[in-house]
Amino acid sequence: MRRDVFQAIADPTRREILNMIAHESLNVNAVAGHFDVSRTAVYKHVKILTECGLVVMKQQGRERFCEAKLEKLNEVSDWVEQYRKFWDARLDSLENYLSELQTKNKEDGNK
Repeated sequence: MRRDVFQAIADPTRREILNMIAHESLNVNAVAGHFDVSRTAVYKHVKILTECGLVVMKQQGRERFCEAKLEKLNEVSDWVEQYRKFWDARLDSLENYLSELQTKNKEDGNK
């Protein structure tokens, strides 16, 4: 099953893993050491992140390191951007309406 980026970031553990490896590549044991779950559970999270294209595994000697590929998060950014534009327009309309009311109230007060 092909997973998408939204599924990957839906889980707080996976978001924390991404945060950790965004700064430096870490092996799975180092990642697992930061959580109160089994190494197997962490590996499953890493596998989902890998399936989504947010993490690649690099072999260095006998160890496998998790490396973040955060470019895929642009999908999330693009999706959120459409709603930011929507809410910016709505808030601008509200600001204009409130300014009109304020101007009207000042004019009514000066009569």
